Amino acid sequence: MIRKRVGIVLFNDIEVLDFCGPFEVFSVTRLNEERRREEPSPFEVFLIAETLSYVTTTGGMKVIPQYSFENCPRLDILVVPGGWGTRKELKNPVMLEWLRSRAREVEILTSVCTGSMLLGFAGLIDGLHATTHWRSLDWMRDSFPEVFVEAKQHVVEDGRVFTSAGISAGIDMALKVVARYYGGDIARATAAHMEYPFPDNNERRINR
Repeated sequence: MIRKRVGIVLFNDIEVLDFCGPFEVFSVTRLNEERRREEPSPFEVFLIAETLSYVTTTGGMKVIPQYSFENCPRLDILVVPGGWGTRKELKNPVMLEWLRSRAREVEILTSVCTGSMLLGFAGLIDGLHATTHWRSLDWMRDSFPEVFVEAKQHVVEDGRVFTSAGISAGIDMALKVVARYYGGDIARATAAHMEYPFPDNNERRINR
């Protein structure tokens, strides 16, 4: 099995479920449920940060990345989470340039919550349909006039770019990526293993 490499970007004040939700989905996916314990996921998931120092999440959890920006291997899928820490990272040229360079190589580029704002400031969603946390929809509209902001969708797919609404929406986004690669049956089996409802309805769950 040739496993798809998934890189999840970490930074200080990141929202825990923004990265742990997709991590769980990709790591528990199996192509053969009957051999769940014998066979690995078709996805190989990495945590990546600017340096190898631990990052501290919004809730105080400390997480050690497996790779830094400098030594990260080639990726097939890139996940950019959000959280309060995005406000600082928007002004971090190292982060933005790394996202630009990696976005050119991956097959699928994704974001969770305000991670889409990082994609936006890196110039990676101009001309595309995208979304973000409901509290940040106006911020997205004001910041990126060339982006078609989707306020009513939970997950927005535009070609190879997936953006998702707030926090828990990253789980739904990751399930849609699983479905893109391996079909709906595998994605549904993954959701069932997690005891999570498969997102048949793509309407945003919070409308304000």
